[in-house]
Amino acid sequence: MTKVETPNRPGGAVTGTQAVDRACALVSLVVRADQPLTSTEIADSTGLARSTTSRLLAALERTELVQRDAQGAYVPGALFALHAARHDPWEETVRVATPFLERLRDRTGETANLGVPQGSVVLHVAQVDSAYLLATRDWTQVQVPEHCSSLGKVLYAYGRLPLPDGPLERLTDASVGSVAELKRDLADVRRRGYAATIDELELGLTAVAAPVRGRDGDVVAAVGVSGPTARLVDEVDQVGRLLVEQADALSILLRRQKDRGTKHEEGAA
Repeated sequence: MTKVETPNRPGGAVTGTQAVDRACALVSLVVRADQPLTSTEIADSTGLARSTTSRLLAALERTELVQRDAQGAYVPGALFALHAARHDPWEETVRVATPFLERLRDRTGETANLGVPQGSVVLHVAQVDSAYLLATRDWTQVQVPEHCSSLGKVLYAYGRLPLPDGPLERLTDASVGSVAELKRDLADVRRRGYAATIDELELGLTAVAAPVRGRDGDVVAAVGVSGPTARLVDEVDQVGRLLVEQADALSILLRRQKDRGTKHEEGAA
């Protein structure tokens, strides 16, 4: 691993500019690394004191420039993933998926979302807002625990996200609290073909999601609907079947788009 030079002021004092330089050096190191880096590896590579490294990493984590994986090592943060998701390679997927999200919103009245796997997290790359005045928030701006998310459970169930390690944060009494419990939920997801979370992320919120597949049949995204539990709780199975239907149709269209792109490239060659 290449050692990163960090500026030091004579006498040991650190200016505001130097603190920014050091933080930028840490971000650059993590983003360019071929694999997650531990705090110790980052400190050794930069030559910074471990206490300084820890303090800078904590600040970078708060601002989503870096984040920790299930083993506690550092990887590029959600801001980098969000930027990537809003551009290629997902731009075309969002364009193709938007009419399906609009159809789901029209048929359920609720907010519809498209989520894709990025590292160990789900990125909400597209949203069509609810037709109701009382609706859910803009999930494209929010990072939530994947085990409390219907989109996350879909991507866990089909192996697109690595399963978490250790105890799980329980945001409500309905949240799953262990990996063993999560695995039982994921077996149900695969059996039904859709995931549902009722009051697991927050009280009064229900969400349902289904897998979207690419040309090779692997799951590449999840499409979901979310809204107040009072409106959705008795409609979960009906909404789940609708999502499976629309997700399957979207999968077929995405495969056709991919096939056309491949044939165009072969013709150009």
